[in-house]
Amino acid sequence: MGCFFSRRRKPAQGGQQQAAAGQDAASGEEKAPQYSWDQRAKIDPKEYTFSGLKDETVGRLPGKVAGQQFVIQDCENCNIYIFDHSATITIDDCVNCQIFLGPIKGSVFFRDCKDCKCIVACQQFRTRDCRKLEVFLCCATQPIIESSTGMKFGCFQYYYPELALQFKDAGLSIFNNTWSNIHDFTPVSGENNWGLLPENAVVQDYVPLPSSEELKAVRISTDATRSIIPVTRGRRQKNSDESCLAVFFAGDYTTANARKLIDEMTGKGFQLVQTKEVSMKAEDAHRVFQQCASEFIPLLEKGPVVALEFNGDGAVEECRSIISEVFSGTKAFVSESKASASQDVDNFYNFVDMQMGM
Repeated sequence: MGCFFSRRRKPAQGGQQQAAAGQDAASGEEKAPQYSWDQRAKIDPKEYTFSGLKDETVGRLPGKVAGQQFVIQDCENCNIYIFDHSATITIDDCVNCQIFLGPIKGSVFFRDCKDCKCIVACQQFRTRDCRKLEVFLCCATQPIIESSTGMKFGCFQYYYPELALQFKDAGLSIFNNTWSNIHDFTPVSGENNWGLLPENAVVQDYVPLPSSEELKAVRISTDATRSIIPVTRGRRQKNSDESCLAVFFAGDYTTANARKLIDEMTGKGFQLVQTKEVSMKAEDAHRVFQQCASEFIPLLEKGPVVALEFNGDGAVEECRSIISEVFSGTKAFVSESKASASQDVDNFYNFVDMQMGM
């Protein structure tokens, strides 16, 4: 048997270059293969975690989370701000914290938290074993609480310049917000584990603007009229027995048109009850728009519709007037009369509830 560590013979003069080349080739063969995923930036979990903090103001600026998961745990008496979109966020064992969470593509899950005030935008919202959380919420699906008490909810209202694009990156529509439609997994007979925040609740009284110099760079407004999410009444009692349904169809200016109509109607004292962005098929149009369906069916192929429900005496007449004057070149559905408007609203949102499985 030959010796594995036998000494290499000295190459003959003139053969040194060939030997060197052979060594280079041999060393090249020993290099590990390179893959594209090996060249990705390494993620440090510490950059996406706030843990064990007390009496601190901390946060992440726009662009610093960029769709990653985030964890907040064991924090007390802290102000926490995530000014970016993320994949999912879990908040565990936090006490007396004020928290802002930018758009979350998936779920946000609060566990074993108490006495916290929050502003949250997400696809799914859930709490378990929590006590006294007050939340200004935007949630695309039905929010769920479990084994939680003293929960209060209001409509998300917040603005900073990067927020609209963050909603888009998270795949969330600004018109899909079921903030007041809470499902309690563990109801207690004779008690109510959740309620709504006062209608005149001021966001900054709950979650103050950041005080640190770094986070002050984010240009924030909590003015309801500037909120990225339209502020709706949700399930609060309506002030009038007259509502009106307005529907815009997909196009280059659908969002802008919807926002303009909201501004016009609320500026005249009418209340925005609820909004929805949803795709419709021909059979859905027949169910919702009935005798007008054939006029709108060709428009459904262009994309989802945006529907708005307004409430107040004279809402139908005023909404039709604004649509005629301000949006004269835009195809839109508006309730024809007070008598038919209630049925219009019921038809549309019954369709939505069936589609969303709520």
